[in-house]
Amino acid sequence: MHIAKFRILLPVLTALSLAHCDSGKDPANPAPQTLTYSFESGADGWIAGFADHPELKTPGDSALYELASGREALPAPLDAAKSAFVLQGHNRSDDLFMFMKRKVERLEPNQDYALTFTLRLASNAASGGVGIGGAPGESVYLKAGASGAEPKPTLNNGFWTMNIDKGNQATGSAQMAVLGNVANGTSEYVYQLITRENATTPFNARTNSQGELWLIIGTDSGFEGKTKLFYDDVKVEVKAVN
Repeated sequence: MHIAKFRILLPVLTALSLAHCDSGKDPANPAPQTLTYSFESGADGWIAGFADHPELKTPGDSALYELASGREALPAPLDAAKSAFVLQGHNRSDDLFMFMKRKVERLEPNQDYALTFTLRLASNAASGGVGIGGAPGESVYLKAGASGAEPKPTLNNGFWTMNIDKGNQATGSAQMAVLGNVANGTSEYVYQLITRENATTPFNARTNSQGELWLIIGTDSGFEGKTKLFYDDVKVEVKAVN
C-alpha cells in the first residue's frame, strides 16, 4: 500500500519541480528591466520642476529667471526631426535646480532596487568656458536618482527648496547621484549631444508600500547664467537587490 502511494506521488513531485525551474531562471534574482524614454510622441509621463530660487511674485521676477520646460525639436546643428524634453533657467540665485520626474509603478513594495541611468542630452556649454560663479559646463552638475516619495519643491520663508535631499551642486546624496557635468566636450558654444551614465556605480532606492518609485533627473547649477538643455533619450535599468 505504501509503495503504491510512492509511485503516484513521484511523477507529481517531478512535475512540480520542473514547473519551478522556469528554464533556469532564478525567481529570487529577477532579470532587470530597462525603461526607455525618447520623447518623440510626448512627454512620456515626465513632469518638470524648479527649486533653489526665491518665490517669483511678479512677471518681472519670472522674466529674470526665464524658467521654461516642455518638448521641443533638437536645436541646430542637430537633427530637428527629433524631439527632446527641455529644461531652461537663468541661475540668479547661485544654486538653481532644474529637474524632471516620473513615477514608475508595479514594482515590488518596500523593495530595494539598483538603478543604472544612461542619459543623452544636448548641451551648448563649451568645455573650459568661463562664467560668473563658475563655468557654464563644468559648474552645472547633472544628477539622477529616485525616491519612494514624490520629489516636490516646497516653499520655505519665501524660498523654494526640495522635499528630498538632492545634495548641493557637485555633492550627491542618498537620493541623487552626480553623473558628471554638462560640458559638451568642445571649445564651441554649439549644441552637441553628450552622454552621461552611472554604469559602474548603480544607484540604490527603495520603493514605497505601493511598489512605486519616483525617478528624478536634473541639474544643480553654480553657473550664474542661462542654461538650456535638451534631454533627448533617457534609459534606466531597474534591478531588484536581494
